[in-house]
Amino acid sequence: MKKENILDSLPRTGFLKISREQETEISSSQKSVLIRRGNELFNAGEYETAKRIFITTGYTDGLVRMGCYYEKNNNPLEALRMYYLAPAPDKKEELLAKVSAVIRKWIIEDKKE
Repeated sequence: MKKENILDSLPRTGFLKISREQETEISSSQKSVLIRRGNELFNAGEYETAKRIFITTGYTDGLVRMGCYYEKNNNPLEALRMYYLAPAPDKKEELLAKVSAVIRKWIIEDKKE
């Protein structure tokens, strides 16, 4: 993908919409059932539904798995959001370093042109 296309696809309202606050209270038994269901959905390839469950329950491992999924599928902004929500500072920093390297490369290429 060309850098012009990537820049055009960035949202005008900002990169990430992030919130760690839960609006509803979930019992531990409900949370366990939801996490199990989220894992089943993730393994079945129903990623968006699994993501909603992982976000609702605040399931760290599921959020990290979603971040890895998005990173592998060239969606670094959503991956960063998942790592932030997890929280997974090591994964977040690693991804930010990769994105920074790409931006540095673009700057160097622009200077050569």
